[in-house]
Formats: sequence, structure tokens, C-alpha cells
Amino acid sequence: MSEQPYRGRIAPSPTGYLHLGHAKTFWTAFQRCQNSNGFLTYRDEDIDFHRCKDIFSQAAIDDLKQLGLNWDEGPVKQSQRSAIYIEVLEKLVSLGLAYPCESSRKDIKEHPDTILSAEGESIFPKALRPDPSSPTFPLNLKTNWRFVVPDHRSVSFSDGRQGIKSYNCQADFGDFLLWRKEGMPSYELAVVVDDIDMRITEVVRGADLLVSTARQLLMYEALKASPPAFYHEDLVTDESGERLAKRKDSLALRTLFAEGHSSDSIRRMWTAHP
Repeated sequence: MSEQPYRGRIAPSPTGYLHLGHAKTFWTAFQRCQNSNGFLTYRDEDIDFHRCKDIFSQAAIDDLKQLGLNWDEGPVKQSQRSAIYIEVLEKLVSLGLAYPCESSRKDIKEHPDTILSAEGESIFPKALRPDPSSPTFPLNLKTNWRFVVPDHRSVSFSDGRQGIKSYNCQADFGDFLLWRKEGMPSYELAVVVDDIDMRITEVVRGADLLVSTARQLLMYEALKASPPAFYHEDLVTDESGERLAKRKDSLALRTLFAEGHSSDSIRRMWTAHP
């Protein structure tokens, strides 16, 4: 049987201007797809209507094209795909793997059973789950919904860049959001649904999302879908060793281009900012 053709994606979130770290990750995704003679989709992950702006969506397209990237499909906008996210949420609810949650961040943080993961994440306490004897939950899209994370289980995977990674359920992460009460899917739900629907064979993204991969692998399993391969690129840091943020403009792509940098000189900066 022939190997499945390579399908990759570049998926910026338009909450600010892209910086050097984004450029490195998206360039890696582009190159890995090119090297495999694959098909590349551009996905605009604009589900957060509070923070995402059209000006940032267009800026990302312009900046990545100026960097030298191109793609075969897109941009595909997540904000136009709500129906498919709701359909999958309904399926997870019907499987008993999702439940409504009215607990606030303060409720979670102050609950006596809450523990912190090694990365400082508040693990959702199981005591805040609804009564398990409830036979069904009506699908109310004006409340939060969480995924039921199993107990005493580890999730391991082999990453193309970071090697073997393993995370413990209820210690490194707990029940996570699938849907937000504002009427939008969580990152975890949207990317899994899209990567399945778009037949993505390898996900290339930053190493800050490694624990998200563990969460998402549980969802692939629940949906009886084969997960893609994963490649988590090393993060780019600033002079103080801090990871770059969109609020810091000095290493924004459009700032670098405006200062006269070429795409080649920007790519050389990745080794100067490991």
C-alpha cells in the first residue's frame, strides 16, 4: 500500500502581528511540506472574536508571502466553520465525554482540590464536574463545555523535533475546554476537527503546544480518528531569554521588513535568537 501523501498546514492566529518565532515555525512547516512534495493549507485560526482582527489576518498573509512562503489552499477561516465544531461537540456529549461547566477561573483556582501542573496550569478539580448520575446534558452553547480527561493514564507520542514526550492525565493537564460560553470553540476542539477534516498528515507548530498535543490525542482517540505526526519547533527567545510575544513589536516581521531586512536576513536571525 502506498504511503499517504503529505498534507501540512500553516495556521496563524490573527491576534497580533507575526514575529520571528512564528516565522521560524511557519517556514519549517513550509519547508517540510516542500521536501515531501506535499499539499499545504493556510488556515486562519480566527475563532477568538474578542482578540482576532481582520487587519492581523491580512498582515499575516502579506508578511508570510514576503518571507517567501506560498500555499496550495486557503486561507480557510475557522470563524466560518462553527457548524462542524458544534457537530463534533454534540458527538462528544453523546459519548459521555463532554459536560457543561459553569465554574469560573476563580472557582477553579480557589478550589481546595486544585493542584498546579509543572508548567503552572491549574488542573481542573474533578469535584467540580456535574453529578455523574445526570442521564443527558442538553447542548447549551451559552455555557462552557469540558472534555472528560481519564484518571491514572499517561499520553505519550514521538515528536519529530522534540523526541519522545509523555504527559500524565490529571497531573500535567485536567478536564479542558471544548467550547466557550461566548459561543466559540476552544483551540483544542477547533484544531482537531480541522486537522481531521483537512486530512493533515503532519502538524508543525511551536514547542509551547506540546501539552496541547497530549490533550488532542485523547480527542483523536475518542473520535476514532488517526492522529497526524507532530513536529514541535524550538521557540525563539529574545535577548533576555524570554519567548517572544505578539505584544513585543521589535521582532515583528513587518517591523523587520520595514527596517530593510530581506527574507534571507530574517531567516539568518533564527540562529541569532535560539
